[in-house]
Amino acid sequence: MENSIKLKKGEGRTIKRGGLWIFDNEIAEENIKTENGDIADVYDFDGYFLGNGFVNTNSHIRVRMLTRRTRIGEGISLDELLRERVRAAWEYRKTVTDTSSCRLIFGEADFLPGLVVDKFEDVLVVESLALGIDKLKPRILEEIKKVLAQDGISIRGIYERSDAKVRLEEGLERYKGFIGPEFDTKVQIIENGVKYYVDVCDGQKTGFFLDQKYNRLAVSKICKDKKVLDCFTHTGSFALNAVKGGAVHVTAVDISDTGIKQAIENAALNGFEPKMDFVCRDVFDYLPELYNSGEKFDVIILDPPAFTKSRDSVKNASKGYKEINLRAMKILKDGGYLATCSCSHFMTEELFFNAVKAAAKDAHKRIRQVEYRTQGPDHPVLWDSDSSFYLKFFILQICDEL
Repeated sequence: MENSIKLKKGEGRTIKRGGLWIFDNEIAEENIKTENGDIADVYDFDGYFLGNGFVNTNSHIRVRMLTRRTRIGEGISLDELLRERVRAAWEYRKTVTDTSSCRLIFGEADFLPGLVVDKFEDVLVVESLALGIDKLKPRILEEIKKVLAQDGISIRGIYERSDAKVRLEEGLERYKGFIGPEFDTKVQIIENGVKYYVDVCDGQKTGFFLDQKYNRLAVSKICKDKKVLDCFTHTGSFALNAVKGGAVHVTAVDISDTGIKQAIENAALNGFEPKMDFVCRDVFDYLPELYNSGEKFDVIILDPPAFTKSRDSVKNASKGYKEINLRAMKILKDGGYLATCSCSHFMTEELFFNAVKAAAKDAHKRIRQVEYRTQGPDHPVLWDSDSSFYLKFFILQICDEL
């Protein structure tokens, strides 16, 4: 191996616990003779071999580990390693989830750091966020197609959504476009028996939030004969599951005109329009208006975008989560149900719990927890890799104080 990294004494705690990142301030010596994004040997301060990883001197995350205590080229080639990682990822999904549409590769949690691949029926959407994995992307995609073909699945198209700002920190340009032949980027999928159009070209992230699949199903089970309000509905996924679960009526709210139009289209696709109405408004403004009008709901769903994407803004985010939950609690009927979540990695379980608890205190409500859930199993949480755990989801019963 031409490249090598040596850690400072006392550093590397994250990877020694099972994580996959080494930061620039943890490194004592760098011996890099090839290009950024290539693979380096990683050693502890005393010369003990720790594994191989991608090195990038442009990034604060200096090394993303690819192997632990295994040197690529000795016992296993890089091609064999990639083939095994892809095969293991697919076999895992076949065991734990419905694979018609699922997250097929989830970065560090599948030991392919920086790479996300979502499968929407016979279309793949790729997001590459790190230089090292970007170089291997074509080889990994070929392995994915081969593995799926063994189960009789033919992929008709691949679209890349590597347009996140974080790529700039890796020295990469933001990019989106077709990989291979062009195809219709409006893809129809079925999840939990509900039909959707997924816009893999212009939809948020990779086009659809697959991580809430079973949370949507859990919510649908409490909506029978209920009046439901779905806030931050995006393309209507929770709202549609509520109707599927037997809701009497569902109001879906989102600030995005594009999102509301997509939600209406999805409602029509399922024949759910008679039980739904759609409101294009800022939820923070709309909830007080509902309170002032005296309107009440049996079930309210809060699935907001991340209020924080850094540790520096966590305090303000906590205030935001408290405020939105407080406003929702005020328009719930006594004994009604609140499904509330945070998709921010930096908003820990404890912080989110405390924000919701503080909201209940100010609203003079009592909370009974029905369920606590996280992201779907196709987005596995790799313990000691903090970035892989981000979604916190509560279903709560909200009761008036007596």
